[in-house]
Amino acid sequence: MEPVVHLRAAVCLLGRFPALAGVDLEVDRGEVVLLRGPNGAGKTTLLRALAGLVPVAEGEAFVLGRDLRADRQAVRSLVGLLGHASGLYEDLSVSDNVSFWARAARRPKSAADGALARVGLDGRLAAVTVSRLSAGQRRRASLAVLLARDCPLWLLDEPHAGLDAAGRDLLDAIVRGAADEGRTVVFASHELDRAVALADRTVVVAAGQARLDGELPRAVSPSAVPHVA
Repeated sequence: MEPVVHLRAAVCLLGRFPALAGVDLEVDRGEVVLLRGPNGAGKTTLLRALAGLVPVAEGEAFVLGRDLRADRQAVRSLVGLLGHASGLYEDLSVSDNVSFWARAARRPKSAADGALARVGLDGRLAAVTVSRLSAGQRRRASLAVLLARDCPLWLLDEPHAGLDAAGRDLLDAIVRGAADEGRTVVFASHELDRAVALADRTVVVAAGQARLDGELPRAVSPSAVPHVA
């Protein structure tokens, strides 16, 4: 079976700086993979590269069978990215935001309605303008967009940030459910106990490279991974 993510000696440049320096990574359908490492190690750059937002300058890079070096635009339509920015329109309601992205992905309105219900933002909250939401509610709204678009690959950068305990539990349940249905999830998180429990596999990223891959990193202290400023 063709992997969902295939990187071989992948290099990404931010200006002239090699933010990713020869990454090897394969992720199969239905896997939940944790990217673990210190700030500045390249986790966010790797996620953004897989989303087609950062160009791969060298090496092999395929996502869902598409060549990232040749057609990043095609990859973007197949990937859902939950990043630090919400990606929501501040002056629109929660419902209008989720419906907009569902239509862009050619999904029915029922997909948007179901996503809002799943994250607890249906009913009165659906009509609230995004600018009036709390940080946790914004995170739930962004998660609803991800659900409504129904992409086969989810890329999550610090997905637990801004969520309360109930929100974190909800997110974990949604991620596991998505994987059980065949979606693939690659995420970065500093909440290691929760993240390691959620993931099927752990990859340690340091100095722009995937240094360790598999079960071993679960026992590796973050202090053992070199810091890159």
